[in-house]
This record gives sequence, structure tokens and C-alpha cells, in this order.
Amino acid sequence: EAPRAAVSPQNGAVPGERAKRDENVKRGNWGNQIEFVLTSVGYAVGLGNVWRFPYLCYRNGGGAFMFPYFIMLVFCGIPLFFMELSFGQFASQGCLGVWRVSPMFKGVGYGMMVVSTYIGIYYNVVICIAFYYFFVSMTRVLPWTYCSNPWNTPDCAGVLDGNGNGSAAVNLTRILNATQKRTSPSEEYWRKYVLNLSDDIGNLGEVRLPLLGCLGVSWVVVFLCLIKGVKSSGKVVYFTATFPYVVLTILFVRGITLEGAVTGITYYLTPQWDRILDAKVWGDAASQIFYSLGCAWGGLITMASYNKFHNNCYRDSIIISITNCATSVYAGFVIFSILGFMANHLGVDVSKVADHGPGLAFVAYPEALTLLPISPLWSILFFFMLILLGLGTQFCLLETLVTAIVDEVGNEWIIRRKTFVTLGVAVAGFLLGVPLTTQAGIYWLLLMDNYAASFSLVVISCIMCVAIMYIYGHRNYFKDIEMMLGFPPPIFFQICWRFISPAIIFFILVFTVIQYRPISYNDYVYPTWAISIGFLMALSSVICIPIYAIYKVCRSEGDTLLQRLKNATKASKDWGPALAEHRSGRYAAAFSPSSECPVEVQPLHPEKARSEAAAAPPLQGSNGSAHSQDSRL
Repeated sequence: EAPRAAVSPQNGAVPGERAKRDENVKRGNWGNQIEFVLTSVGYAVGLGNVWRFPYLCYRNGGGAFMFPYFIMLVFCGIPLFFMELSFGQFASQGCLGVWRVSPMFKGVGYGMMVVSTYIGIYYNVVICIAFYYFFVSMTRVLPWTYCSNPWNTPDCAGVLDGNGNGSAAVNLTRILNATQKRTSPSEEYWRKYVLNLSDDIGNLGEVRLPLLGCLGVSWVVVFLCLIKGVKSSGKVVYFTATFPYVVLTILFVRGITLEGAVTGITYYLTPQWDRILDAKVWGDAASQIFYSLGCAWGGLITMASYNKFHNNCYRDSIIISITNCATSVYAGFVIFSILGFMANHLGVDVSKVADHGPGLAFVAYPEALTLLPISPLWSILFFFMLILLGLGTQFCLLETLVTAIVDEVGNEWIIRRKTFVTLGVAVAGFLLGVPLTTQAGIYWLLLMDNYAASFSLVVISCIMCVAIMYIYGHRNYFKDIEMMLGFPPPIFFQICWRFISPAIIFFILVFTVIQYRPISYNDYVYPTWAISIGFLMALSSVICIPIYAIYKVCRSEGDTLLQRLKNATKASKDWGPALAEHRSGRYAAAFSPSSECPVEVQPLHPEKARSEAAAAPPLQGSNGSAHSQDSRL
């Protein structure tokens, strides 16, 4: 009879053992729960929180936008987040392995991999531009302060080029009224010097060597942080996930003490309640929640798969989702306080200086920083924060691909050489990112951002919801969660998963199609062939789903099509908890543990286990170990 040891689900260490050991020796686990939460926060909180949300909020009715935003968070964001975490944690598999639940839908996993590949390629290019700005900020005068550089044009009008502040403001207003051609030194620095922008997406020009160097730096950093998988990245996130908050707070305090900051913040928060009835506002809120949390990228499933089996992922999903949204709102204060100060300095309306996307991060905000005393310091801090926000997401994107490959091959040989797989994926990512550092790179980057990861994510997520709730069966899934957490998912989540979330996802899809406008960048309109490439990128991830489904149905046993379909959607034999000791109830028969199993058996209901222990042969290893009810908290 095995000794009675109450195994704490927190670290899986048996009392009396000195070292914490991994519950899943083959794949490894997180060092502790904080590592998982910080990694997921770092994954969900990315550049979009800083450069998309504040702008969306200001454009869609200020404070009134918060209302649809939080409703979408509660009814779509948190439920989807919890579903993906519980799905990955239950099976301890990456985004491909989890589809043993219904093998026909494994194409969804491949779709997630394709999406993560696209995002991983261009996301690191954005990080590399942030690295570049970070390095060039280490001077006494920021290079985009004045119009006296070789790359500047006669249209350039700097904020600091006038003699006195007052006259500069008056002159600028006059210039703005007379000609609408005024360009800021920061914009010319960005277009003419950093990117050396070509006139067309097809005209690649030369590779910008400084950017290529920075791209190499950012891939090396990502690889070194993931060299030991979640063991090494789990230690790095203590810094990368927390330090951006320190920087945000420093910039926040600096921002609100400036003259005109209040104007900017009022712009950001003044509610226009009439906008609440506008469908576009709701569509933007739903899309922002959906993309911001990183649903359907495969990263959440992957990160959760390294959790201990009994970890309370319900609590984690609520903490992470709310932290993510709070960060977005907080970042808005940081951005708009400084934009308000700049608008006040120029004597123009805040709407003239507000921007989003790369334009905010690399043009508007850096220009506002030139007005501050010791501007290089604020610039270094701001770009360091962008780098860390980007890296947190990039770690998970890379880990998603590596985990999917390693789990899919699944033999000892590849598990031992996981570092080489990581290296291979990183090198491939670097090479595929090279075209994005050419003179037309920014056109391609925005094309990928707009098409590769927009509506394909929505389709993938919708199919995932349907597959788990209706094909595998909601009752089965709720039982699985009860077996893992000790309690079934709350009624609210059951209703959301089955009806509300899929409906909202469908609404986002319809909204995306209706709202579709061909992409443009400033005044440049993309040619038709480029937009076609965009659509092909979007299709390439979704097309995996029907192709794999057809392949699976053809390979399944059965005489009629209906029988084949049934067999293709039926959960495979090895679906269920990864470790023998967690396979109780309906999973016990399929996978009877062998007596050599070195890990302790942990039944979920200790009382039932003790009563069965008398009847069952000692081989079952019913040790009456209590699964402590931490998960109820």
C-alpha cells in the first residue's frame, strides 16, 4: 500500500520531499503558479494595449466606449480565456495534441499554428524597430527633435524650431491653416531615415541594415529566454511582465504633471452616450477584447498545458483578463496626458495629434517626448517598455510553435533536443522577417497585421467553441472540468460557452465583413495584387480546417459517410488527462495505470477512493490522498 500523503496541488511536491519535482516529468511544468500567471499576463498585454486601445476609446465616444468594452469582456473575453486555459491544462498538450478530443477538428490546431507563425514573424519586426529607437535615444539630443538633418524636407516644421514657445505656437497655427502640408521632424525621421520608405509595396529597395541588426538582436533575445522552454522563460517573465508597469507609472506621473494633460485626458474619457447605439462601437469593443486577450492564437492552450493538473485555471483566467483590460485603460492615461500637453503647446486640438498603431508609437509619442526636459530619458523608458511588452507576447508565440512540433512528434529523441527545435524556429522566423526590414517593409508589416490575423482568428475561435460544446458535448466537458478543478464551471460560464460567446464571435465576424475597407497607409492605397496576397494569408490558416477534416473522414473506418463522420469526431482513445494518476472515472478503464508507475495516484474524491480501496486490488494505488480543496477558493 502506498503511503498516505496529502499532495498539495500547488507544487506537486510530497511533504517530506525536499525538492519540488515536476508532476509531468516528460514535458515539465511551470516552476510555480506565479510564473504561469505572469507569462499569461505578458502574453495578453502587448503593444495593442498601448497603441490601439486608447485610440479606439477616444474615437468611439470616450468613456462611453468602456461600457460595451467591459460587457464584451464579461460575456466573451473571460469565458473564451477560461475555455482555452482549461482545454490545454486538462490534456497537457499543445494546440495540436488537444484535438484528440475530436480528431476531425485538428485542422483548428494547424490553423492556430499558421496564425502564430504570421504574427510571430511581423511582431518581432515591430520589436526590432523599438530596439532601434531605444538605441538611438541614447544621445544628448533626440535625432527627431529639429529639422536641420540631411533627411529633412522644406515642409518640415519642428515644435522646437521657433524662438519662443508663444511665437512658435502662433507660427505653427498659421502654418497649419495656410498649408496642410506641415510634417513633423519625427515623421520625417520615421519615413525618410528609419524606414527610408519606398513609393510602392512592390518596390522593395534595399534592406535597412540597422533594422536587420536589431531584428537579429530581438530574435537572439527571444531564443535565449526560451532556451530551456518554460523553465527559462518562466524566470524571465518576473522582469518582462512586471517592469512595463513600473515604466507606465513613471510616464503616468510625468504625464499628468504637465500643462494641458487634463485636456488630453478629458478627450480620452469624456463620454458621448449617443455613440452607444452605434453598431460600430460594439463591433470595435468586441474585436479589441478578442484580439487583445490572444484567443485562438494557440498560445493560451500551450501555456496552460504546462500547468499542474489540479491548478485552478478558473481563478487565473479572471485575474489575467481583468489585468489585461485594466492595463489598456491605464495606458490610455499615459498616452493622452502627453498628447494633451503637446496639443496645448502647439495650440491645436488634441484630435490633430492623436494617432494609433506604429504612427503613435514611432511618430506622435516620440515627438511629444522632445518637448520634455531630459527627453532622451523618457524616450529610452518608453521604448524599453514597448520592447518588454512585445517580448512577453513573442515568447508565447514561439513556444506555441515549438510545443506543437515537439508534442506532435512526441518521441524521446525530439524532447531531448527541444532546444534545437527552438533554434530552428527562431532562425526561420528571422529569415522570414528579413523582407519586412526592406524599404517597403512597413507596407508588408501592415498587410500582415490587417489580414493574416484578423477574421481568420474569429473563424478559428467560433469553430473551436462549436467543436467542444456541441461535437464533444458540453456535459462531457463540464465533467472534465469538475474532475480537474473539483467543481463544475459556474452556470454563467456554461451559458456563455454554449450560446452567448459563439453568438458574439459570429457578430464580430459579420461586423468585420460589413466594415471591411481595403487597407491603406497614410495616403498610399494598396494595389489589388497586394490585397489578394492579404486574403490568401487570411485563408491559409482557415483552409487548414476543412482540408484536415476531409482527410480525417477519408481515413476513418466505416462503410457509410455518416459512420465515418461519427468515427472522425469521436474522442480518440488517448484523449484525457496525460498522467495515469489523474485518469479516474470514465478515463480509468481506457488507461489502466501500471504498477511501475513512479508517480503517486491522486483520486479526486478521497472519500469515494477509500471506500473503493477495500474492493480494488492494491495495484490501483488508492492511497486516499486528499486533493486539497484549494481550487474552491
